[in-house]
Amino acid sequence: MADIEEIRFAVEGAGEVPALLMRPAKAGWMLALAHGAGAGMKHSFMEKLADELAEAGVATLRYQFPYMEASRSVPDRPLVLTATVAAAVRAATEAAPDLPMLAGGKSMGGRMSSQAVAQGLLDGVRGLVFFGFPLHPPKQPSTKRAEHLSKVTVPMLFLQGTRDELADLNLLRPVCAKLGAHATLHVIETADHSFHVLKKSGCSDEDVLRELAETTAAWADEIEKK
Repeated sequence: MADIEEIRFAVEGAGEVPALLMRPAKAGWMLALAHGAGAGMKHSFMEKLADELAEAGVATLRYQFPYMEASRSVPDRPLVLTATVAAAVRAATEAAPDLPMLAGGKSMGGRMSSQAVAQGLLDGVRGLVFFGFPLHPPKQPSTKRAEHLSKVTVPMLFLQGTRDELADLNLLRPVCAKLGAHATLHVIETADHSFHVLKKSGCSDEDVLRELAETTAAWADEIEKK
């Protein structure tokens, strides 16, 4: 397991937030990894995912959004969220200037990362990784949250479960198809939005976390060849 270093970085208009830097010895990539709406960077999913990514050769900078650091339940305004993503990418680049950069995260964190790219806020990011893209609220199927993705010009990896209530695959598949070569969809059978799987899948949650990490690393290596 790679060592973890805690750092802090400033977010314009929102003070400082903490981040956890994990760089394995044989890292080939750096991922600015954002948490979802309901749990922070130290949630067990985020910790275990970062561990598996390190094993797969992907360094991570896990970071906190300002509202989570202030123990508020309601997320910051989109302007603050995307500014935080941009600041995190800058901090990750400074921490590992020799590594190619990815951005993304769990649910809302991934969507805000793509919003930041679409708005031209992220320089030097080679690709985006969505650990459960939140296409719509539960039981409210829609593709409105994906409209900005047409403005994203870097490769995108969608890691999605078949039981994800925030992303009906019957809607997400056409979205990815429309994005063409920019989008790669990797589906995990029986996984929900938290990537918990059913026993009948024959896999454990730990297996799924490893699959998420190894798929991310393999996809990143492929886009680097193009």
